[in-house]
Amino acid sequence: MSTKRDYYEILGLGRNATNDELKANYRKLALKYHPDRNPGDKEAEEKFKEAAEAYEVLRDSQKRSLYDQYGHAGLEGSGFSGFGGFEDIFSSFGDIFEDFFGFGTRRRSRTRAQRGADLRYDLTLNFMDAAFGTETEITVEKMEVCPECNGNRCEAGTSPETCQQCGGMGQVSRNQGFFTVRTTCPVCRGEGQAITHPCPSCRGTGQEVVRKKVSVKIPAGVDNGSRLRLTGEGEPGSYGGPPGDLYVFIYVESHEFFERRDTDIICSVPISFIQAALGDKIMVPTLNGDKELKIPKGTQPGDLLHFHGAGIPSLRTGKRGNQVIQVDIKTPTHLSKKQEALLKEFTKLEAGKLSSKLKNILKGGISEAIG
Repeated sequence: MSTKRDYYEILGLGRNATNDELKANYRKLALKYHPDRNPGDKEAEEKFKEAAEAYEVLRDSQKRSLYDQYGHAGLEGSGFSGFGGFEDIFSSFGDIFEDFFGFGTRRRSRTRAQRGADLRYDLTLNFMDAAFGTETEITVEKMEVCPECNGNRCEAGTSPETCQQCGGMGQVSRNQGFFTVRTTCPVCRGEGQAITHPCPSCRGTGQEVVRKKVSVKIPAGVDNGSRLRLTGEGEPGSYGGPPGDLYVFIYVESHEFFERRDTDIICSVPISFIQAALGDKIMVPTLNGDKELKIPKGTQPGDLLHFHGAGIPSLRTGKRGNQVIQVDIKTPTHLSKKQEALLKEFTKLEAGKLSSKLKNILKGGISEAIG
């Protein structure tokens, strides 16, 4: 069970708080518990980190939605696990600190290792490949480390030079009251170094766009909206950071005969009224080929018959659902004279049965009324 405090409680707000209210309350707490204002105060440090974590989650609409629905447990699969220390906090909220308070990170933060961005790919599958799984190859356009400069952004034979403005710190400082005011260096933009001879291949970015083929293994049972994650196939990280992930979103084409409902498949099979009345055996298509289906005597329109275990495998358990067959009884047309004569004779026999049954019903009703 989570021991973390409620994020809204930490920021002193209700669950309907606006983004502006979240930002304003976080500002107050960050100023109150900032480590430069509370040197050596461990309790203040923890409250500073706690407020930063709460604001980081609630300012993000996706993380906030997960938290509102499932609490702290809902964030476990979102990729956010809190901040490792002040360096992470100042890196994420550097602009807020500089805009509101005039101080940012304690040391250069823009050159810290950063994880690469995630990528998305929409993949369309046919019905059968989604049902049984497959392996396919996709082509993704993404950034990769420049092979010419190995990502250091410099022309061969040169290297980055220390920024003369900040001395390589990435920040410039000045004293303001009891605060040491640190702002991002306007020359190197926080990197602490300058590229005077950029790589001609990537123009000093350290990355270039490539088209990469990626193999994707599709598990059996995927459906519309299923999402697969390919770890490390996203954009490359910065300054030695890990790459992001590639998310493959699945779209499944409809089938001309089958309709999917969860792990069951539904189909409609036409039979004659003679087959419905007398019963029969017919061949019906399934996901694994044709299979014999027994039509019981006296089958009625709308009756449902089943092939158990002939449906779609469950992504979670692997157990297959059922195939549900809807019986569609067809009325014959363009009858021959002999067929008409036989049906008329059949009608007479049925009429006699119905008349006798009706008389019994009426007789029973009259008897009850007299009694």
